[in-house]
Amino acid sequence: MQTPRKPAVSGTAVSQPKRFVFVLLDKFTLLCFSAAMESLRIANRMAGQELYTWTVVGEGGDTVTCSAGTVFKLDSDLCELQRDDTIMLCGGIDVQDSSTKKILSWLRREARKGLMVGGLCTASYTLAKAGLLDGKRATIHWENADSFSEEFDEVELAKSVFVIDGNRLSTAGGTSSIDLMLKLIANDQGENLANSVADQLIYSSIRTDQDTQRLSIPTRIGVRHPKLSMVIQMMEANIEEPISPSILAQDVGMSTRQLERLFRRYLNRSPKRYYMELRLQKARNLLMQTDMSVINVALACGFASPSHFSKCYRAHYDTTPYRERGSKAAAYKT
Repeated sequence: MQTPRKPAVSGTAVSQPKRFVFVLLDKFTLLCFSAAMESLRIANRMAGQELYTWTVVGEGGDTVTCSAGTVFKLDSDLCELQRDDTIMLCGGIDVQDSSTKKILSWLRREARKGLMVGGLCTASYTLAKAGLLDGKRATIHWENADSFSEEFDEVELAKSVFVIDGNRLSTAGGTSSIDLMLKLIANDQGENLANSVADQLIYSSIRTDQDTQRLSIPTRIGVRHPKLSMVIQMMEANIEEPISPSILAQDVGMSTRQLERLFRRYLNRSPKRYYMELRLQKARNLLMQTDMSVINVALACGFASPSHFSKCYRAHYDTTPYRERGSKAAAYKT
């Protein structure tokens, strides 16, 4: 007979485990869900007692499909919860379509009880749509940040890997679920248990709510040149009202000619071309993730003329903004 494993960390005895209610939206991201649940399971194992329990629910109460195509059996439909439950809404792709009226109504009703409510990955969109993030700080996956900012002015969007604002939680997706859960475990049971969970996950660099979700510009572009990084940072911060290359050069203490050579040498394109690609990338995100008109998307990305926007878009993506929007609508119908 095998000797029972002695717990690595003994937590404080709890009279009632804390329950997490995972709400799986259609096409949810498997990683954000599994990372959060595994953190709770390992916390129980390392503490040698049941600190946390969980249930998995969703609209209809039958099955739900993740973004990778795997089908999951739900424990129940959207049910009435207790005041000390914690809701963890798991989002993924096409979150606008997954944020149904039934989901939104259920969230509003349960939130009125004062429950802690979290949104993992893109589920911050659903929380904002339900009005649960009004006047709050939150985060969302960087790819959805542009569309989120356009739609929800009343939410202060951060670039952090996770945000805790009162009884509202949000993460940027991916492994950021681990960082959030480790923070919650540390708050409940202490740093030692959270660190033991991280060790079991082979998670050697625990991030805080001060860490940003994207790689630094030098790492992202594979070039460590301070002035180049500064210019790109200014470009990314000024999409709606683009800054001319001459002013960009002046702001970093260079001539326009020097700036041109810098971009050609390290990025094999002109500053103007690189800036255009940034603007078109944001435009594509807005077209695919929002219901903004093509004209409004053009204006939000620094194009005063819709015809010029369409011409530039077609040259880069080999399709027009209108066809891009049409392909999105067709995909939702299939």
